[in-house]
Formats: sequence, structure tokens, C-alpha cells
Amino acid sequence: MLGVIVFAHGSRDPQWRLPVEAVAHQVTQSDPSVAVSCAYLELCEPDLPTACQELVNKGANRIHVLPLFFGMGKHAREDLPALMHDMRQKHPAVQFEQLATAGEDPRLTALLARIALERTR
Repeated sequence: MLGVIVFAHGSRDPQWRLPVEAVAHQVTQSDPSVAVSCAYLELCEPDLPTACQELVNKGANRIHVLPLFFGMGKHAREDLPALMHDMRQKHPAVQFEQLATAGEDPRLTALLARIALERTR
């Protein structure tokens, strides 16, 4: 079973999580057979190892981690790969894939450009 973790930085402001949770909800709406969780690097819960364990407990044997970072900064370049390594060590039977950061996807870049060019009425 596929599991997806929508991974973001985190914030103390509970409203900050709403767009992250909206992405997770959209994944569930798109494919209800996929187990989905949100995880955060800091300032709120669950953290990535906890979210991973929850998905493994639900039967996930493949986990995609979608980093909701706009660019390839230190968190995506260093912190996340270290966390992925730890999860692979703890769950050797699970296939993990770290997806590109959201901002590196040309489809998102194109969508943002279209949004910027829309005329408001």
C-alpha cells in the first residue's frame, strides 16, 4: 500500500497548517486507497518519524514524502535527507521516495504564473 506524507516546515500558528492539510485532503480525495499524513520539521506535530510510523502501522510498504518547500534550501537539501535515511534504517522493508520540493515542479511554477496573470473582476 502506498502512503504519502505531506511534509512542511511547521509553525506555532494553527492556521498556518490549513494549506498543508488541504494538500493531504486533496490526495485522499484523488485516491482514497492511499494512506496520507502531514508531518512537520518543527514547531508542530506530528514530526516525520511519527507520521512515518503511523503509515507503516496502517500497512504502507511504500511511502512518498512530498516536501512543501518552495526551493531547495537547507531543510530540503540536508535535514530531510537525514530524516529519510533514519526512516530507511528503522523500516528496511519500506520503500521510501523523497519527491522534489513543490517549488521545483514546473507544473506548480506554471500555475503560479497563471494565477499572477489572472485579471480580477
